Amino acid sequence: MIYFRGCTAREKETAIQDATEKLLRLAGIDYHILNDEKCCGSVLLRTGFIRQAQEQIQKNTEILKDELILTSCAGCYKTLKDDYEGLDVIHISQFLKQLIDDDKLSFTKKDLKVTYHDSCHLGRHSNIFDEPRDVISAVADLVEMENIRENSICCGAGGGVKSAYPEIASQMAESRVNQAKETGAELLLTPCPFCKLNLKNDDLEVMDLTEFLVKYGGVYEDE
Repeated sequence: MIYFRGCTAREKETAIQDATEKLLRLAGIDYHILNDEKCCGSVLLRTGFIRQAQEQIQKNTEILKDELILTSCAGCYKTLKDDYEGLDVIHISQFLKQLIDDDKLSFTKKDLKVTYHDSCHLGRHSNIFDEPRDVISAVADLVEMENIRENSICCGAGGGVKSAYPEIASQMAESRVNQAKETGAELLLTPCPFCKLNLKNDDLEVMDLTEFLVKYGGVYEDE
């Protein structure tokens, strides 16, 4: 298995990579990472740089083919699965659900209320709604926001919006965080490093699903 970290978890939100690798080791999963990992091309595709994206896809396909590819990023998952051909791809939320079902990971349930943000790429685009919620429910009480699943609100980071229109991206993130705060949750969880980066705020802690499991799930690793 290749753990494809993605640009954001690899470069900006490195705690996500650390948490993911810890969980993989705890479950006894044989995996490796690419020291020279390149961008999956999602941003190029979404912002109209099709030729450059196709060049990137061709290069990556030669490296990634014939392997199971585990992704942290919802955008990477959607891109590798739908815009590449013939790759075997699984998102970390799906894989964690499998590990829990197979008793390779177990967690301690806490008296904790959390809410969950469906990212666009994982939710509406890939129809993955239940697995992240099942994983969360193994550790905490999930309280839902007003807009969820197919009707979830975009965090504002994707499609080049955060780069081209940062004020709009911030407004969208604020709207989503306000919905999360209205639930009374203590934490806002997301399955996408890009969403986590944009949803960060001073009033409510935002965590990736893997970071949440490591911090609150009662898992320990022998050093």
